[in-house]
Amino acid sequence: MKPLAVIAYYSGNATDVYKYEIEKLTHIIYSFLVLKGNKLQVSPQAAIILKNLVGLKKRNPALNVSIAFGGWGGCKTCSELFTQAVNREAFAQSVKTILLQYQLDGIDLDWEYPAIQGPVGHPFSPRDKQTFTELVLALRTAIGETKEISVAAGAFTDFLRKSLEWEKLAPLIDRFHLMTYDLVNRLSLVSGHHSNLYSTSRQIESADNAIRFLDSLNIPRNKIVIGAAFYSRLYEQVNSVNNGLYQPCKFKGFLTYRSYASTFSKANGFTWYWDNEAKAPWCYNKQKKQFATFDNRRSVILKTQYAINERLQGLMFWELRQDRPREGLLDAIYEAKMQVAVKPND
Repeated sequence: MKPLAVIAYYSGNATDVYKYEIEKLTHIIYSFLVLKGNKLQVSPQAAIILKNLVGLKKRNPALNVSIAFGGWGGCKTCSELFTQAVNREAFAQSVKTILLQYQLDGIDLDWEYPAIQGPVGHPFSPRDKQTFTELVLALRTAIGETKEISVAAGAFTDFLRKSLEWEKLAPLIDRFHLMTYDLVNRLSLVSGHHSNLYSTSRQIESADNAIRFLDSLNIPRNKIVIGAAFYSRLYEQVNSVNNGLYQPCKFKGFLTYRSYASTFSKANGFTWYWDNEAKAPWCYNKQKKQFATFDNRRSVILKTQYAINERLQGLMFWELRQDRPREGLLDAIYEAKMQVAVKPND
């Protein structure tokens, strides 16, 4: 069995990446390249970043450096554009050119979302499900078997059931990157865990729930990666029942892991809690009526152990620049990876 993959998305500048311990990663994915017409393009700034990321192989020769396409708001034209074979082929050939020109190892497809509502105003159609498979097939034909294709996939029920032809995609790709975060989001009216490992009596959506769904389709586990969030979702107008968990709420914003110690501190009125059923933390400020959901060191260690024990290909996270350069969540993942795996039952 291959060592656990540890995969970082990176959307920073050309130099911030040098702060981090790249030796602890197996993959880094630059996010995001964008479409120009029917082709993927590399801006002058992105070209410098890609060159520097590939240069990190001097520190970590085994590092896989890839590009991501799409992201939230990055696929507005996808539904209509990729219905046409000529556009799928043009896109695939542009990807091939970029991979060869910049000596990259692969591409991550992050269409949010095929066949279901993504960002407001983004067209979608039931046919997107088939179109996505056809797009991946065009890509695989163009770039061959030696370059990697991964798919960033929603882990919530609507996406799992409606967006992808999972069984048809599995033989064509190297990994499904399950975005097992944002399981509560900016539109959520009830607080909950946005990156929990297990379902609870009050919240079905979880990393384990997504894995069980893919098991029902006989998707090989060695093609599945689960996700960790290096950012929190913060909600306001949350009453104090159950210390804010599963209560009416209003989305307020995001905070990065780097800021948790200072922002979610006791001095600022926050108390931290742990949900042993979900294997997820949260914190609550009774005075401000604020609730925050996130991953921390304990939860990412348990996710890493889960990935090992359940024989998944690995763990990915969004995103590297939100971490502390030292003694952060990447360190916790790496430490758990290097230890003997145990069942996450504490």
